[in-house]
Amino acid sequence: MKALPPEFGDKPAHECGVMGIYAPGRDVARLSFFALFALQHRGQEAAGIAVSDGHDVRMHRGGGLVAQVFTESDLAQLPGHMSVGHTRYSTSGGSGADGVQPIYCQSVVGDVAVAHNGNLVNPVDLRARVTSLGLPYQGNTDSEAIARLYAYHLEHGPIESARRTMVDLVGAYSVVVLTPRHIVAFRDPHGLRPLVLGRLGDGWVVASESCAFGPVGATFEREIEPGEVVLIDENGITSDRMSTRPQRATCLFEFIYFARPDSYLDGSTVYAARSRMGETLAREHPVEADLVVPVPDSGFPAALGYSKASGIPVGEGLIKSRYIHRTFIEPDPSMRERGVRLKLSPLPDAIRDKRLVLVDDSIVRSTTMRQIVRLLKEAGAKEVHVRITAPPIISPCFYGVDFPTKSELAAANFSIDAIRRDIGAESLGYLSVTGTAMAVGRPMRDYCLACFTGQYPIPVPENMSKEVLMKSEHLGSMASVDTAQRPLPGTE
Repeated sequence: MKALPPEFGDKPAHECGVMGIYAPGRDVARLSFFALFALQHRGQEAAGIAVSDGHDVRMHRGGGLVAQVFTESDLAQLPGHMSVGHTRYSTSGGSGADGVQPIYCQSVVGDVAVAHNGNLVNPVDLRARVTSLGLPYQGNTDSEAIARLYAYHLEHGPIESARRTMVDLVGAYSVVVLTPRHIVAFRDPHGLRPLVLGRLGDGWVVASESCAFGPVGATFEREIEPGEVVLIDENGITSDRMSTRPQRATCLFEFIYFARPDSYLDGSTVYAARSRMGETLAREHPVEADLVVPVPDSGFPAALGYSKASGIPVGEGLIKSRYIHRTFIEPDPSMRERGVRLKLSPLPDAIRDKRLVLVDDSIVRSTTMRQIVRLLKEAGAKEVHVRITAPPIISPCFYGVDFPTKSELAAANFSIDAIRRDIGAESLGYLSVTGTAMAVGRPMRDYCLACFTGQYPIPVPENMSKEVLMKSEHLGSMASVDTAQRPLPGTE
């Protein structure tokens, strides 16, 4: 097997996290900060919060982590009792300022701010639709198109505006909108990206994941259903649904890797689902070994499940640096090849002369796993048997996950045994698609399995390669973006 291109990091990345809070009498800017902080794992490139006091919409946003974007002074300038927020990871090569959210624009009934998680697969048609209505189009993101269309239709009411906007959207989207008097949340009819509803005293919270509820004192109420529109205002909750209900297709990778272990999805915690994945993996790929070792942090629940089902004790063999989360110093090529050593350190006393079962959530390019196996063997491991709680990834994602192109995916180009030889493991076992879905709890038909099967629940245009989608959605370079109470240039 020829060596795959070295990468500094070999994990799939998610586009973003969204949230909204309606809480009269509360400091929602501060609450929003903590909610976004809890969603930081869903995006580390940029963050933003927009608030309304019932009359005016104000916003602050910028590039960087949540704690880097907001200061006490910034939050003090955001008075109001309603908010939406966003933390961003772009799914393309560009990280343009036009993609920093929330998106802020005007409507005939007031200003709006829109936060979007997902990717649409009809960006060319969508841009044509926006411009045909005579609307300005400042940037090149599908998120801006959503905001423009919602603002355009708002004269028909906040729920009807969402319904009319959804008619033009093809792909994955969980959207939270702030108007001067309402919060509106809606989710695509397939339910590809998650969106949940929580209770905060007399108020409400919506977010990509329920892990955002705890830090603000909210409790999980329910999922927002695929195709559902939820309106939150002084009258409480109003719900409406699209008349067409296609087959549900929730992203299975949310359970495998993206969502935080303490979040609730599909009726149970993600932690419990990952533990069941580990148990199933042990039954599908048993091996004689001395110790089950998780790759921190996402491998821990599955490793415990593998240990439970196999009877092999579990223990720490790798320690993760807590300060590698974000660096502004670009590694040179030699360090990039050995980049895993910046993040993980072995525990020689725990693994020396032992046969290890190394449990991780996924292999994308295989470069990181190759380095981890080498690291363990250099520290004295006798054997390393790799077990993966995701099926082999053979196709790119067009719905909001930054998987590489097909040519960069190890499992799309090489056999499992060739990958095993490349990473230097004694054995390699992936969890089956059926086993993964069973561990999560719904029938296979309820999940998007495109990255594992190549079968896309929402048709992707034949000429829509991953590269074309990337170029059409994110152009430009990151620029400084700061507080904006008035519309961005070109939005008037």
